[in-house]
Amino acid sequence: MLGNWFECKVTGEKVTENGMTKSKPESYLVDAMSFTDAEARITKEVSPFFNGMIEIKNITPAKISELFINEADDADKWYKVKCNFITLDEKTQTEKRTANYMLVQAANFRGALDRFVEGMKGTMADYEIASIQETPLLDVFPFEVKE
Repeated sequence: MLGNWFECKVTGEKVTENGMTKSKPESYLVDAMSFTDAEARITKEVSPFFNGMIEIKNITPAKISELFINEADDADKWYKVKCNFITLDEKTQTEKRTANYMLVQAANFRGALDRFVEGMKGTMADYEIASIQETPLLDVFPFEVKE
């Protein structure tokens, strides 16, 4: 994984379940080396799902430190977890909290919490969950090495 995440807002026409064509913005997350790479990657990844041209409305860096992917069929939502790692300042003997943001794929809030806790098993660091919130992301495209 590259670890440079970009949230991409894309608009294009899609055929709805009733056969009508509708244009609406959608959000995706892509792992890329730069804004230019993010634009190229998201265009390649989502073009097959749209009718005709797509328009990339916005690309912004996303502060995501880790993904917790869930292969279950019903895990169709992405949740952003704000996790505070707790360390002790040796000089002042005070606790310091460092926020990290992670994405968890799950079917619901409880599933996101359970998947996050499972993913954090074995970590040596103390942490607390500050928040979990559902995101508008439809899909996440990690970097894949081609053979």
